[in-house]
Parts: sequence; structure tokens; C-alpha cells
Amino acid sequence: MDRSNGVPVSDGVPPHDVRMPGRLVDTDAGIDALLATVHRIAVLGIKPRSTGQPAHFVPEYAQRAGFEVVPVPVYYPEVTEMLGQPVYRRLIDIPGPVELVNIFRRPNDVPLHVDDILAKAPRAVWMQSGIRNDAVAARLTAAGIDVVQDRCLLVELQRVGR
Repeated sequence: MDRSNGVPVSDGVPPHDVRMPGRLVDTDAGIDALLATVHRIAVLGIKPRSTGQPAHFVPEYAQRAGFEVVPVPVYYPEVTEMLGQPVYRRLIDIPGPVELVNIFRRPNDVPLHVDDILAKAPRAVWMQSGIRNDAVAARLTAAGIDVVQDRCLLVELQRVGR
């Protein structure tokens, strides 16, 4: 038992089913460490190639960089596949774990997805450049989810050489 917080530990490491509070990841070192452990990214708000918008070419870049990208568009009900992968309409409907949720939604729209994010319980949530919602970030970190705000995943992947 860790006397400082009452969490049971074995060899100094808490068991995997115990979620420690998440953290705001806002340093290059923190982002480097996060990206080094992520393999599967759900992209909430992904858009089709035809839009020519970052909500398509950023996840496309991540996929080319070796990440498994799971598309979760908010609009485009007729689309059933993006980036060669089946589309899911909610995060909770994605089979298996998701390590990172990459969000392409306006800051005021992000709260609409909090319950779905919490139900899926990813290790981290990444709000793209221009997207910041401190109330959502506080709720997610309290649930043990790390949060990146207002940073571009593509820029960070390029910075770390991926």
C-alpha cells in the first residue's frame, strides 16, 4: 500500500485497473512520452478527403506514420468508410481499446462528447490546434485521462520524426 495516497501497489506500480488522476500534457517531453506509447487513435470529427480540411489530412498523416486510425465522423451520415477503415458513430461502439481520442470539434461542441469519451476510457484525449475546453479537460483528468489541448497532432508527429 502506498502510504501517500492509499493505492495498493506491487513493486511500486499501481495495478492497471486503478486509474490515477490524468494530467494536462503541455510539454514536448510529455507529448513525446505519450506518442511513444500510442498505437490506436480514434478521430472524433474526422472529415472525408473531399473537404480538403485538416480533419482529414491530419489523421491520414497519422495513419501513414503507422498508427491505426479509427474514424468517428460527426457529420456525413452516408459515409461508411474513411481511410480504408469502417466508420463508427460513437466512441463506445468501437470494438476494443482506444489509446488516444483525437478531437476535431469546436470548443463549445466538445462537451457533447464527454460521456462517450468517459465510457470508452481512452488513455488520452488530444484536442487539435484551436480547440481548448478547460472544463472538459478537468473532467477528463479527474477520470484518469491525460489531455492535450490546442496542439496539432501532425506537427507533433513531425517534430518527433514520425
